[in-house]
Amino acid sequence: MTTDTIQISSPVESDADPFRYGWRFVLRPTPDDPRHLEQIPLTLEDVLHPEVGDFIVHSDRHETDRMYLTEVLRARLEPSGLAIVLSDVRIAWDVPNLRAHGPDVMVIPGIPERRNWSTFEVAVEGARPALIIEITSPETRENDLVRKVEHYAWAGVAQYVIVDDMGGRSGERRLRLLDYRLADGRYVAHSTEADGRVQLVIAGLWLGIEGDHVVCYDEQGVAIGDYVMVVRQAAEAAERARQEAAARAEAEARARQEAAARAEAEARARQEAAARAEAEARARQEAAARAEAEARLRALEAELRRLRREEDGQ
Repeated sequence: MTTDTIQISSPVESDADPFRYGWRFVLRPTPDDPRHLEQIPLTLEDVLHPEVGDFIVHSDRHETDRMYLTEVLRARLEPSGLAIVLSDVRIAWDVPNLRAHGPDVMVIPGIPERRNWSTFEVAVEGARPALIIEITSPETRENDLVRKVEHYAWAGVAQYVIVDDMGGRSGERRLRLLDYRLADGRYVAHSTEADGRVQLVIAGLWLGIEGDHVVCYDEQGVAIGDYVMVVRQAAEAAERARQEAAARAEAEARARQEAAARAEAEARARQEAAARAEAEARARQEAAARAEAEARLRALEAELRRLRREEDGQ
């Protein structure tokens, strides 16, 4: 168990940028504009419990690490259907009095396919994260290091990993990893490996730090690319999937067109056959009628000849 002391320096409130945490737009009608939206600065509490549409300020390195972790975990878990990986998506818990959060990365088993959630509702989906990863920012470290440790344990998240930026001179990043595992409803802080890495249990990967960024490692200890490589591979995989889906859609459309053409041809053939049968039946009826008329005519002519013979015999 780690014995690291968590120290958090409070941001200076005076002269601070009111939008340093982020902002949201709130409908506040004016006499001239009933749809007027006012930009409202977020508080630290708002960042802890965000609403859909909030813009929360993050650094470029924070976003790079978040996207790298997201793509690595998706490539690792989603093709097999073991879990889905959501990034920067709001989650509404099924725990009374526990408000929604917006984790950087969460891994959720038991869901077969990722959908376009803006809020993942645990009670509706019947599944909860097995792993949450948060990447701290200097302005909001308190939320990740203190309050979310309590909240995520309360929500039943099996593992909570924090990539903590302790800050440094000239704004440089100084990172460490914190690893919490759920035991008897509470988090137990686990020490990192000898090389400073943390095991991401559900993924079978290890998370480490190199310089000012995070790196994932496989079972053999091999680093899984960098952000550029992982994102490029994810983009290539997405493009392949798009092309395959387009090819399937084109093949299905072509099959539907061919089936429709065959059905139309068969219907036309049936109509033509029915028309021919009708014409043949009409021709037979007309032939029968002509034959009957001719027979009657012959009978009348025969009767007329007989009558004439009788008259001639008298």
